Amino acid sequence: AEVLYVLVAVVGLSVATWFLTPKGDSQTVWRSSIILTLAMCYIMWAITYLSQLHPLIQPMRSDLRPEFAEGYSEYYGME
Repeated sequence: AEVLYVLVAVVGLSVATWFLTPKGDSQTVWRSSIILTLAMCYIMWAITYLSQLHPLIQPMRSDLRPEFAEGYSEYYGME
């Protein structure tokens, strides 16, 4: 749910940027730069957050001897 809350905040900031950018010749450049920066920072944060929330590889303890680590010997092909 936190990812969606941050998405709503980023969309709100993007809409605010659309209306609050200074008028002039470079208005489009300012809008594009700020909105793309917000979007890419959100995507990078969401990927990092979700990858830590649900890791693809289960972490294994390295402070145990192999004979005491459950599943260790099968995982590494030891007998």
